[in-house]
Amino acid sequence: MTGVPFAFDLITMGRIGVDLYPLRTGVPLAEVDSFGRFLGGSPANVAVAAARLGRRVAMITRTGADPFGAYLRAELGGFGVDDRWVREVPGLHTPLTFCEMFPPDDFPLYFYRAPKAPDLEIRPEELDLEAVGRARVFWMTGTGLSEEPSRSATLAALEARTGPGTTVFDLDWRPTLWRDDPGPAYAEALTHATVAVGNAEECAIATGETEPRAAARALLAAGVELAVVKRGPAGVLAVHRDGTCAEVPPVPVEVVNGLGAGDAFGGALCHGLLAGWDLTKTVRYANAAGAIVASRLACSTAMPFPDEVEEVLGRAGAV
Repeated sequence: MTGVPFAFDLITMGRIGVDLYPLRTGVPLAEVDSFGRFLGGSPANVAVAAARLGRRVAMITRTGADPFGAYLRAELGGFGVDDRWVREVPGLHTPLTFCEMFPPDDFPLYFYRAPKAPDLEIRPEELDLEAVGRARVFWMTGTGLSEEPSRSATLAALEARTGPGTTVFDLDWRPTLWRDDPGPAYAEALTHATVAVGNAEECAIATGETEPRAAARALLAAGVELAVVKRGPAGVLAVHRDGTCAEVPPVPVEVVNGLGAGDAFGGALCHGLLAGWDLTKTVRYANAAGAIVASRLACSTAMPFPDEVEEVLGRAGAV
């Protein structure tokens, strides 16, 4: 591929699929008789979240050469996400993900990615490394490291990040998608990232630490400049290498579906970093975006616009 004459605000790379969500909560999947169809996959949702906030965004991924793949590319375009690096992989099916919804905190996921998801077939030689290097923010995930050739492609993209931009490693631990020890791949990725984001379980995979402050210190020691540890009902801890620390409580909300909240948080985190906000303002904004999505049924279509986030912050007195 040839390079592009401009830099995107954000390029995300990795998992994409079709989310099939029950249209009613509190119903076991075996009893569900109607579903909503949505764009899904964490990096795809982060891209949509940032685009909703006015950022120029693109995604690197792969779909099957099937109607669901066409649906996902159309959805990305409709959300304002550039799909120039979204390709079809013949012979593989676009992944499907089902979920069950038992608010406020039980949302089992069922991944249909066998025999292999197309987004794990991204190859290093297919990447536009110039564009990756020029993006103001590059976002990759742990799932992208789970299998070859995606692992090598993801690491090649990280190595291309030699400029002053921000590189975010979403720790994104999905144990059902791994066949081997994630430790070495996570450790190598952390040496290239400037920001790491994850919950307690994900931090434990990356560092062996579950206590938030210990996990943050371990992530900083592994090479990042900013460690963001999501603590669920306890809020978010963010620690910068320069000593700056932000502890932000959650925004109270009646949870409908908690699955997309982290992706909304991620897109809004990128927005705040791009805007040059201080750490506390950035995390508060990201928290509010996540809360909005947690109060809605879907993920991608639920991503908030700036006025919605500002309204929530205004009610919370955190503008």
